[in-house]
Parts: sequence; structure tokens; C-alpha cells
Amino acid sequence: MRKVVVPTDFSKNAFNALKYACQLFKYTRCDFFILHAYADEVYQQDRVIERSKLDELKELTYKNSEKQLKKIIKDIFEYSPNPRHKFKSISAFGTLTDEINDLINMENADIVLMGTRGETNDRTITFGSKTIQVLKYVQCPVLAIPENYKYHPPKQLLFPSDYLVPHKRRELKLLCELTGSFRSSIHMLYIDSNKKLSLRQEDNMRFLKECLYKANLFFETTDGKDKTIAITKYIVHKEIDLLIMVNSRHSHLEQMLNQSTIEKIGLHIKIPFLVLQNLSR
Repeated sequence: MRKVVVPTDFSKNAFNALKYACQLFKYTRCDFFILHAYADEVYQQDRVIERSKLDELKELTYKNSEKQLKKIIKDIFEYSPNPRHKFKSISAFGTLTDEINDLINMENADIVLMGTRGETNDRTITFGSKTIQVLKYVQCPVLAIPENYKYHPPKQLLFPSDYLVPHKRRELKLLCELTGSFRSSIHMLYIDSNKKLSLRQEDNMRFLKECLYKANLFFETTDGKDKTIAITKYIVHKEIDLLIMVNSRHSHLEQMLNQSTIEKIGLHIKIPFLVLQNLSR
């Protein structure tokens, strides 16, 4: 049984991510938790409201959330009437990352799946602000789906790594099962001018081989000075279907997400983007 959290702001992008999730796990028994966190909608109003009106606004927002969640479940059943899938909707008065983390802990969820941009859909950015918060602070793997991305089986995966971080077995097991379902290839890309690995790096590489035994693994090295450009070129050259990165201090991902905009360093994510959090649970 796979447990999947799908946050929604009722945008087209969010529903597209839900459709992708149903296709990705179509052969797997899954519980989908469709979550709408609405605290920001209550507090970030254009007008200043009185304290006495706050409860009224919260109740109104909650009812609207429940109504739209019911429509989403109806629509997703029409799109994918899969007997292996069950859907549960949740309206929560809280911030998105807190509510996702609470749900992950309560349900022991495996993965969060969401769109790269939300309702505001600012086309000048790759990731919306809420998506970046989730990528950085949620305590389980996050799979972000680009706007209007049409489902394509993830056959070719790119996993850049410096082999310095000891990965969590649970997260690699999720990736292993996913790649086994699609007979996928994982291209492990080491970006460094020093091609000789340390003993620590060799041990971590061996651990990856052991955990990802269902995938076709390819270990490759490039000496590109700009890691982001190297990753982007590899995606195009190898026709990659999904990019995998690890969220840890001093990682490639941290370097990218800490930029004012990702576009400034040339990375336009047009394929699904899986972030492994590398956190104990």
C-alpha cells in the first residue's frame, strides 16, 4: 500500500499533478490524501478584518474548500476509475508545509506529489513560492510536476550525486520500486573535475547499487564547472524523463533553490522533479 499526499490550491496545475499521480501509481494500491491548507487565504486578505469576523471568514473558507475538494474527487474518479486507488480529502486551517508534515507523520506517507506552480501561476518563475517551501522543508520525498506536463512513463532518470551523502534506505526503496515498475534506467551523474572517488564516496556508491537493484544503473562523470548547466545539458542530451536530487546542506539542490530565481542560472524544469529529503523518520 502506497500513501500519497497531493496538496491542492484548486488550480489547473494542481489537478494535473493529481492526474500524473494516478498514472504513475496505476498498478499500485494507493491511498491518496488530497490536502487543502487554507490559513493563508484567511489571513492574507486584501482588506483588514476585525477579530470578530475572523471565525466567520474561517468557516466560509472551510465550506468553500470542502465543496471544491468534493468536486476534485468526483473529477478524478471520472478521469481514472481505478479500483486500486482510494481518495480522502482534507481541509486544514494551517500553513501548507506544517499541514503536510503533520499528515505525513500521522499516515506514515511515502511521497508528496504537487505542481511546480500554483494558482498565481507566475510564468517568470519555475517553482512557485509554496512549492519551494515544500521542496525544502517537507519531511518525505516530493515529486513536483511542471505545468501542463502530459504523463509519460519515467523510463530515463537522471540522479546527480557527489556520493558524499549517505542516503536513507526507505527513500531509495521507493525509488527502486518505482523504477522496477517501469524497467527504468537511472543515470548517476558525478560532476567533478577530480574523477577519483574517496573511500567514503565508493562506499556510498556501493550502497546505491545495492538499494537500486531493480533499475538499470549507469555511472557517469563530467567535469563541468557549473553543475546546473551540466545537469540541464544532460537532461536534453539523454532525453531524461525525471530528475532526482537530494535536499541536504551544500547539495546541488540547495545551491539552485537559494538563487533568487532558478531561471537566472539557466535551469528550466520541464520534466518531473523528485526531491529526496534524506531525513530520519
